[in-house]
Amino acid sequence: IKIDLYAREVKTPTAKSDDLPWLVFFQGGPGGTTTRPNRNIGWIERATQDYRVLLIVQRGTGRSSPLTTQTLAPLGSAQAIADHAKFFRADNIVRDAEAIRNQLTAGQPWSILGQSFGGFCAATYLSFAAEGLNEVFITGGLPPLVANPDPVYRATYGRVLEKNNRYYARYPDDARLASEIMTRLHEQQTMLPNNDVMSPRRFQMLGMRFGVSEGFELTHFMLERAWTGMNGRQQLSQQFLHDAMTAQTFDTNPLYALLHESCYCQQSASNWSAERLRAEHPEFDAPIPAQPLFTGEMIYPWMFDEFASLRPLKDVAHILAEHEDWPALYDRSVLKRNSVPCVAAMYYNDMYVDRTLSQQSADVIRGIKVWVTSEYEHDGIRSDGASVFNHLIEMQHGHI
Repeated sequence: IKIDLYAREVKTPTAKSDDLPWLVFFQGGPGGTTTRPNRNIGWIERATQDYRVLLIVQRGTGRSSPLTTQTLAPLGSAQAIADHAKFFRADNIVRDAEAIRNQLTAGQPWSILGQSFGGFCAATYLSFAAEGLNEVFITGGLPPLVANPDPVYRATYGRVLEKNNRYYARYPDDARLASEIMTRLHEQQTMLPNNDVMSPRRFQMLGMRFGVSEGFELTHFMLERAWTGMNGRQQLSQQFLHDAMTAQTFDTNPLYALLHESCYCQQSASNWSAERLRAEHPEFDAPIPAQPLFTGEMIYPWMFDEFASLRPLKDVAHILAEHEDWPALYDRSVLKRNSVPCVAAMYYNDMYVDRTLSQQSADVIRGIKVWVTSEYEHDGIRSDGASVFNHLIEMQHGHI
């Protein structure tokens, strides 16, 4: 099967811009398509002062042969689709980048910036194609160098509990609202505008936003207008149900759900890690507590029953969860000998990429400089990108 790869160059409109070195951006994910800049702001504004920026659209997303139920259906069987999806992890994303580099730079190395899952790709790049790199910048994405996601979710559930506590400390009245909503969802089947069922466990998934800079506020304002009614008859509002639906859609990005756990696997199966590890935290499944707990960036097998957009891929998801023969994503021996200049922003309160596991990885990568900060959430590169990227550049140049 042949796939298309798409990339977009961003540069300042000056005569000297073509002489600047390349900086390649790796987007978060898996399955996240890269930014489409319409204004010269944020990290791109800072980057184009020193670089020609290349925004590679990762395979399986955007215009790079996107994986959707529409495009996957012609492959036929669940096994055929799963076999195809196995080629959309960080190792092959790096191979794509190398193929593009050899065409654009005549084999000369370039710089890369990896955000979140893009940082995972950067560590894979350092492991298997370091000769293609001048320097590496990572934001919120120093990957755990693990064989399977169990250590990740064991740590992540703890981070999610911390975020729940902080959320309710900021918005204490939301505990009552959340409990009332959970009670209604238990007692009465409630449909979303797309005819999916709004189950209690799907309601808990609204906590997926807790790790971004405005995540608490987005959730709070959603709960704030959850109820509507006339003549004393209260029901969940169409506005709330619409907002909940759009916050959890996988219509255009099933790749995220299919490969989210597999992006950690090396010669090991995920076996639905988030579902298994949830059993270690029964408080998430307590029957309508006074302060219901929201979950985070977890993918569960039941989602392939409850989300209509994922239902056609249910058998595919189970095949991938049981697959063991995943190739290596990192080489510790190479990382220990690393000679490529690297700097990384590690967010102290990061809900998605655990800082303790990230620090263990930093201890392996020879020469990496790490900036640990509690000033930003996981999306610092989006919320204050110019400042974050400038700080990393200053670190790289030894000015900090």
